[in-house]
Formats: sequence, C-alpha cells, structure tokens
Amino acid sequence: MAEQNVKLTKLAKCAGCGAKVGAGVLAQLLEDIKVHHDPNLLVGFDKSDDASVYQISEELALVQTVDFFPPIADDPYLFGQIAATNALSDVYAMGGEPKLCLNIMAVPADMPKEAVHQLLKGGYDKVYEAGALITGGHSILDEEPKYGLAVTGFVHPDRVLTNSGARPGDVLLLTKPLGIGVLTTAARADMVSSEGMEQAYRLMTTLNRAARDAMVKYRVHACTDVTGFGLLGHAFEMAQGSDVELELSVDGVDFIPEALELAQMGILPEGMYRNRTFAEEGVDAGDTELCKQDILYDPQTAGGLLIAVDSRDAEALFEELRACVPSAQRIGTVRAYGGGKRIFLR
Repeated sequence: MAEQNVKLTKLAKCAGCGAKVGAGVLAQLLEDIKVHHDPNLLVGFDKSDDASVYQISEELALVQTVDFFPPIADDPYLFGQIAATNALSDVYAMGGEPKLCLNIMAVPADMPKEAVHQLLKGGYDKVYEAGALITGGHSILDEEPKYGLAVTGFVHPDRVLTNSGARPGDVLLLTKPLGIGVLTTAARADMVSSEGMEQAYRLMTTLNRAARDAMVKYRVHACTDVTGFGLLGHAFEMAQGSDVELELSVDGVDFIPEALELAQMGILPEGMYRNRTFAEEGVDAGDTELCKQDILYDPQTAGGLLIAVDSRDAEALFEELRACVPSAQRIGTVRAYGGGKRIFLR
C-alpha cells in the first residue's frame, strides 16, 4: 500500500509533544495580555491549566481544549490515534467527558491520499472509543504533517478539577510510566527495540478515560495530565498554582527500563532540556541519579494523569487505578509551602 512508503517521522524536525513550546517561553509570550473578566469563565489561559471551562448553567459547564503536533509514528493510522488520545486527555484531566471534536490537520501536497485517510481514521476511531464525535475540522497544506483535535466536553461546575487545587496532606498518584520522549527520540535514530516501541505505542494510545472515571468518585483536589512539560514541569505548575510544595518519592515512579538505559547513554529529547530550564530552579533533586532526573523532565506524549487526592481516599483510589490504568503509582505527598524550592526529590 502507498502509505507504507511514507516515513512520517522523517518529515518532522521533532516528534509529538516534544515539539511543544517550553513553559517558561510560553509564559513570556502571554505576558501582559489582558484577560477579560467573565464570571462564567471558571478556568482560563491565565491559570496554566489543561483546558478552559465555561459555566452554562448551575449543572453544566463546557470544557474546551486544542492540541496538535508533528508525527510521532511512521504509520499514519497510529499517528492519528496517538494525536487524538493526547488531545482528549486535557478534558479528562479537568474531570470532564469529551463530546465533540474538530480535526486540525496539515499535510504535504504530495502525501498519498490513502495515508491521509488512515491518519484521519486513526483519529476517528480513538474519538469514538472515547464516546465522542468528530463533527468537522480544518486542514491546510504544509511541508511538515501535523494532526490533532479541538475538543469540547462537559463537566459539572462544582466538580471541575484544576492543577491549582492541591492541598497539604494530599497524596500524589500517577497513572502511566515515564520515558516516552526518550524512546521516541531514540527511535528516530533506530536505537530502540521493537518491544520498546510497541510498549510506547500502547501507552500513547491508551485513553485516560478509565483514570478519569475512577478519580471522580473520590475527593480529588487537583489533577493534570503529564505531557509536553514532563512530570516535573507539570508538577511544578501544580505546586505554584496551589501554593504548596511537593515531595516526590523517586523510587515510587515507574521508569520504562529501556528509557533509563537510553538516558544513561545521553539519548534525550530537546524538550527535556527546555523543561529542565523551566522547572529546575524550583526543584531540590537531592541524590537522584541524573538519568532519572532527565526522565522526570522528559516530555511525554499522551502521558498519564497526575492526581492530588485527599489522604483519606488515597488507598481506595490507588487500588481502583491498579485495575484500570497502565501503571498506578503512589509517588509523593503535598506539603504546606515553606518558601524556597517547590519540589523535593527523595
């Protein structure tokens, strides 16, 4: 088939969420932009959150987000699935349910039609798995292919989860292992095993739907999905937004073994360095090995949820997650902010 001859990742300068503008640079770009006040806007871009939330009624709020990126897989169908999974994740992180989606696509003029069809089919299939609909979209011609979704979902206004609600005493849970960015970077140089990439693709096409469905049953105070800014970048935003500090148990984090080996060799994505630049000043790394620090900053594509849950519900939620997510991890606790560093690795 024609699409088998298309090596999508060779057409992109960087892959997946590794293409994301760094958090520090993004904050500078948004600086001094006036935010208009609307009492129904519950969450806006000024909060560094995963999606915006607008209240429609006492029982209904809209959750809206958009996400797209260049290819992270050569197979167009797989790329479409991964991009859709990643875009849907922001709605799940807010505690919402995605319902309507719009395609966002850029393709080279000479990209085979069957390859474009397979890319779109991958997105459609993953959206339908989420119980949502694709209702249209927009496409342009570009030398570098890109794909993603604008997603609208629903949530009860009183049950919106943000990344800025963590409270001292909360327990931190994570739902997918780390190391995706390292693996996909190594894949571009043919330095990763087929088993490693199969694991990466499996993780990147696993919706955070089950994690969301589990956590909304409990007293969760904050949540964010771990994507382009890496675990430490997103955790740093949570700590800043919540005005708390986080103690992370490195031994509790599930590192993909092959990713650790590659990190030790210095095979690291460019986005890792951007994330380190953004968050490093707020992190006390202690005696943590450099390769593990690197993966804690590693940009994840379609990563898991980082959840701050009330300590009284932590064990019950952890046990439920163990049965329904790729890797349920109990990785730390939230403490009152004492000034200075925001994150402590132990």
